[in-house]
Amino acid sequence: MTTRRTFRSAGLVAVAAAAALSLAACQSGGKSAASGPERQAAAASGTTGGGSTPVGSSTIAADKAADKTATGVRTGADAAHRGGTPATTAKTASQARTQTLPDGSTAEIRRLGDQHYLARIVHGGSVLATLETNGADAGLDANDMFIVLTLGGQLHAWMGGGHQGPGTFELAGGWKAKVTKTGELRYRAQILGNDGAVDATLQTNQHDVGLDANGVYIVLSAGGVISAHE
Repeated sequence: MTTRRTFRSAGLVAVAAAAALSLAACQSGGKSAASGPERQAAAASGTTGGGSTPVGSSTIAADKAADKTATGVRTGADAAHRGGTPATTAKTASQARTQTLPDGSTAEIRRLGDQHYLARIVHGGSVLATLETNGADAGLDANDMFIVLTLGGQLHAWMGGGHQGPGTFELAGGWKAKVTKTGELRYRAQILGNDGAVDATLQTNQHDVGLDANGVYIVLSAGGVISAHE
């Protein structure tokens, strides 16, 4: 729209200048000059007598160019407002696969990119929860059903086995977890190996987290519940 207004303003200035020149010619030439060959030439170029404003071909071309620019260019912001999907997303997103979960709900898993997966937990046609990996595994405590979505797009789910932190707990696969509370809906779980060393750390920040620990899947909820399964 800005381009169109600029072209029209330039066209109006050109029209006003041409009108002023036409008026000066009429005043200097007199009535007899206006009725001579000059008048016929003016009529042929689109100018009429009586002080009418000439409409030149350059003004029409500018207006047409402005119209074409205003209607033919679509910016990224326009596409976003229209809800369009970026071409890169359309190319990288894969078709969803489904997996039945222990509670009877379904996980719809879709690949968005390299180590980037999205899982929607669906029951009765409604989406109950969403997990997304983007540089890290994702986890969820869904009413005592625990889910881990890995960076490779694998989804693992199991029921029960949760321990309420703070505390130190024995986990599946020989792991131990030392769970501490760090704030409101904020817990930290240090995953300890057989030698007592900290091999991994899970940290909640008002949302659940998950981890694939060499084939043992661990979820730490925002409420401090930890569960593992292999």
